[in-house]
Amino acid sequence: MKADLIIAGAGPAGLFAAVQAAANNKYKKILILEKNSSAGKKLLISGSGQCNLTHGGDISQFFDHYGENYNFLMGALYTFDNQKLMQFFEDRGIKFREVRGGKIFPESNQASDILNVLLKEIKNRNIDIIYNSEVRRVKQQNEYFEVQTAAETYISNYFLLTVGGKSFPKTGSTGDGFQIARSLGHKIIEPRPALAPVVIKNYKFKMLSGISLRVKEISLWRNNELLKSWKDDLLLTHQGLSGPGIINYSRYMEKGDIIKIKLLNYSKEELENNLIKKIEREGRLNLLNLLIKYPLAQRLIEKILDIADIDGSQNAAHLRKEERREIIDLFSSLEFEIKSLADFNRSMVTKGGIDLSEINPQTMESRITNNLFAAGEVLDIDGDTGGYNLQAAFATAFMAGSELAKRL
Repeated sequence: MKADLIIAGAGPAGLFAAVQAAANNKYKKILILEKNSSAGKKLLISGSGQCNLTHGGDISQFFDHYGENYNFLMGALYTFDNQKLMQFFEDRGIKFREVRGGKIFPESNQASDILNVLLKEIKNRNIDIIYNSEVRRVKQQNEYFEVQTAAETYISNYFLLTVGGKSFPKTGSTGDGFQIARSLGHKIIEPRPALAPVVIKNYKFKMLSGISLRVKEISLWRNNELLKSWKDDLLLTHQGLSGPGIINYSRYMEKGDIIKIKLLNYSKEELENNLIKKIEREGRLNLLNLLIKYPLAQRLIEKILDIADIDGSQNAAHLRKEERREIIDLFSSLEFEIKSLADFNRSMVTKGGIDLSEINPQTMESRITNNLFAAGEVLDIDGDTGGYNLQAAFATAFMAGSELAKRL
């Protein structure tokens, strides 16, 4: 079968790029090949099924949320920003709401509403989606691409790769796009889980799973050297640590790294002075009852005392100097050694992918292979939670689709 453009992957990037490419090209043959039996499987589970489409605020504030590769996205995000993305769907009947922290959701809380808009636009533009058609092999023959599935071989002038990364493989994201890109001459930055919770070695807080710590100072250490520090919320799980303060920074984390959490907003010296004054005033209280006056969950304080092998039932006035310093050390810098990051089944996105130096950021065309394009998570882009990844997928798809519309 011959087509003008073949797109591999019917996720948000593939669908949206197809819609853009079809503008003023209604007589051109655009074909989407999708390995699943339906479109947008990963989109439907995004934001716990509610679809955190993008983030509020000025687009200039987005660039701090894409790790070290934010420069590549600058043109795409300024060209197709969060306001334009919302406007596209608002023009088609979707209303949005902004929740605490700036996350943008459809008012209906239904990711299916976003997908249905895209599928309706696909239908209106006479774009065909062929389901259960996994792209097995792509070869460039002279000026054409030969795209092979299990059942058919397709010929196309242009080829766009939007099959996603490796996260949530049950949705079809199994890394196929990396193999295809590599076969067409591209370098692949090693894919690894991102936006992932971490599993902690010799974890002692399993029974405290569900306790959240709001706006704590967190630092990441490797070989006794400070790599990075930040403030954010985190969550104790049954295996380790999660929450935005962990998953948004998991792109920097490796096995063996040390995470240190400052539980209270005091320096060590300030905390020692504060604790001494508390003991002077209320030394008749037992130690636990004195410590729970600090803004921490009682169960967490009990566990810290247990780890330090300090009797919480003793009178606070009887606390020995070395015990007091042990408490101060743990409250000031609670340490966790990373055993591993959660695997692709539990990571929200993929870090790594097609080397961005080999992609033109203004068009999403390959610098290696003419007429080959890529958009979305198959590229080496990973954003924080909060709508940044879908915004990047739609923005890169817009750039690719707009360029393809000119070429077609």
